[in-house]
Amino acid sequence: MAKIDTSAYQTFDSITERLDEIVGQVRSKDTSLERSLDLFDEAIALGSKAVDMVDSEDAAAKAAQNPGA
Repeated sequence: MAKIDTSAYQTFDSITERLDEIVGQVRSKDTSLERSLDLFDEAIALGSKAVDMVDSEDAAAKAAQNPGA
């Protein structure tokens, strides 16, 4: 599997918007199984990026609360 380029999605909102689009496409009866699997791979990559964003925000918030730690 090739690495999915998620660089176009720099905010959590843009990621969730794209994930909503993917869900709509996968639910369409016109989407082939192969395309659905490609979309699934993209969704996994976007989900991973979103988790990384949340984790880094959490770490930054904790660091701001404990500047000496």
